Amino acid sequence: MPSLEKFSSYLKYEVLSVGETQITLSNILLFVIALALTLLAVQLNRRVFARFTSKAESEHEASYYVLQRFSHYLVIAVGALLCLSTLGIDMTHLALVATALSVGLGFGLQSIFNNFFSGIIILLERSLKVGDFIELDGGISGTVQEINIRSTLVRTRNNIDILVPNSEFVNGRVTNWTLGDPTFRLQIPFGVAYGTDKELVRKAVMEAAKRVPFTIDLPDKRPDLWLVNFGESSLDFELVVWVDPKKNTRPGGMRASYFWEIETSLKEHGIEIPFPQRDLHIKSHTGQQTQE
Repeated sequence: MPSLEKFSSYLKYEVLSVGETQITLSNILLFVIALALTLLAVQLNRRVFARFTSKAESEHEASYYVLQRFSHYLVIAVGALLCLSTLGIDMTHLALVATALSVGLGFGLQSIFNNFFSGIIILLERSLKVGDFIELDGGISGTVQEINIRSTLVRTRNNIDILVPNSEFVNGRVTNWTLGDPTFRLQIPFGVAYGTDKELVRKAVMEAAKRVPFTIDLPDKRPDLWLVNFGESSLDFELVVWVDPKKNTRPGGMRASYFWEIETSLKEHGIEIPFPQRDLHIKSHTGQQTQE
């Protein structure tokens, strides 16, 4: 058929050439189809894992997340190779070019490669997962939202999103409040005036702890009160309490809640919270010393 032969000749029309490789209209058409299939596979992969994650138990969510990230990048890598092959590019030549570029750019892109491999280490070790509350040496603290190959998205207490390079999680010291056992212990310091009945202090503070919804009261994790120091103007106590981070992942907000309830409870029981006091000695002209 003349029309079919004419269409076939159009497809063989050379658009450009790269070295010895000739790229025709048919190559470009196959490239567009391969690119569309790759994007479709990426979306399908995301939806499939989102469905599994929504039905999975909480302890399996991290595993599904790791598999989803690896499969995501695998689909992209295979799709990129497929797209390049449709253009008729020789993969052996491409490998040689990639090797040369890796040597030439290795020093300039050292930090990028460092973050790339650090991201793989984080995903494989599972030392960090979405939903963890972390604190870094640099002062950044917040909840992990996403773990990507180059960086990790952390949302702070003020609802600010910060992209942290993955190398900081591998090379630096990281405090993960929810890594193993999700529960953790808080120590809330406060002081009362000398002469206060210690048992009354215990009663007031235990009542305060029960009013805070984060408090865990189990046989092996009960709230306790410690007398830790004889201060200059106060008896120094610490409320030691186990908390459930599922109800609040922000330790600072938890401490604020306990301080609030402790102050309220101490006031209800008539217990004084002292302020610093100093003895002032004044020496008169006669050489006598008076005290105020």
